[in-house]
Amino acid sequence: MSKKATSIDMTAMCDVAFLLLTFFILTATAKQPEPLPVQTPASTVQTKLPETGLVTITVGNSNGEEKVFFGMKDRDIREKTLELMGNKHGVKFTKDETDKFKLIDEFGVPIGALKQVIAMSSTERNKKGVQPGVPMDSLNNELKDWIYTARQANVELGKNKELAFAIKGDAKQQYPQIHKIMDILQDQKINNFNLVTGLRAKPKVN
Repeated sequence: MSKKATSIDMTAMCDVAFLLLTFFILTATAKQPEPLPVQTPASTVQTKLPETGLVTITVGNSNGEEKVFFGMKDRDIREKTLELMGNKHGVKFTKDETDKFKLIDEFGVPIGALKQVIAMSSTERNKKGVQPGVPMDSLNNELKDWIYTARQANVELGKNKELAFAIKGDAKQQYPQIHKIMDILQDQKINNFNLVTGLRAKPKVN
């Protein structure tokens, strides 16, 4: 029998491939740069942080100064917390400012300067030195207020689970600053919290 050459039309396959590629590009969310990048200490612990109901307190050093940033995973909690903090400190936020704040994963400014940061683009906001950090000294402890109002917002929104808290500190960060944040959490009866670390390989056993 004579053999005939066969060919496969790949047009349909290419169409499907480009459709899938277009779908993933349009639906993907770009990772925002961290306003306070830190190098977490290494650990072999593989416990994952929750995807929702999480508050992250980041401690790091920028331009030679220790700074603290505050972040909330859930956008509805961000919105309610901003409202409660505004009422507490006498700062009125517009609907547009609230909507923009809901998109900010993490921030580090006093409540009085938050309006200026909200008005910035993400690129401007994440530049080094723009955000001085959330105040947490004895005279003006706004970090304590953010923690309290975030928990209050969680309750008022009818969430079934309590907020989880995580401290993300730089590996070179001095312990007293981390300990100070732990004291603020424990003063509000928050005794269970996570310390964010980077994964490292377990040592081999001969």
